[in-house]
Amino acid sequence: MKSPLEICFTPGINEAGCDEAGRGCLAGDVYAAAVILHDDFSHPLLNDSKQLTERQRATLRPIIESEAVAWAVGVVTAAEIDEINILNASILAMHRALDALTVRPQGIIVDGNRFKPYGDIPYRTFVKGDGRYANIAAASVLAKTHRDEAMMRLHEQYPMYHWDDNKGYPTRAHRDAIARYGASPFHRMSFRLLDTQLTLDL
Repeated sequence: MKSPLEICFTPGINEAGCDEAGRGCLAGDVYAAAVILHDDFSHPLLNDSKQLTERQRATLRPIIESEAVAWAVGVVTAAEIDEINILNASILAMHRALDALTVRPQGIIVDGNRFKPYGDIPYRTFVKGDGRYANIAAASVLAKTHRDEAMMRLHEQYPMYHWDDNKGYPTRAHRDAIARYGASPFHRMSFRLLDTQLTLDL
């Protein structure tokens, strides 16, 4: 059974799909991945990482990493997010992922509707592109799994924020912990840490 996704926007070239994870979080770094896939790559599970279970993402990650033409992950810290804002940080994380690729892409496609030129490489943005193109979906899986791993490590240092469960997103338990214990060094101080309007019920 093949994935229902198209491999990329422009078959026949080394096209990198890019996506980020952690943009809406109150704590932690923002992660992005860039992935170049072979034109014949296919996996029936591959989809937008938000549509997958944790187990499915864990299954896909080593397959993507071993079978991709090239892949890389870029990170922008919470402190950097506070300096340049989350939109610029998300794009910077994608640029850092592209910088780390061992194969230079001939084209770039990005999930969402905002990006900045990366050298002279042509690019296109696609809203919900992670549910359409396999290389963006693969990037979403890598960005999400690498970020979740990082948040699990931080949880060991700061268990009171329940990052093992919420991964830094604005859940009620997370906001209650901020109110009780204050912010950690990994919280994004430019965000509204105690604004209940954006609280998620996970």
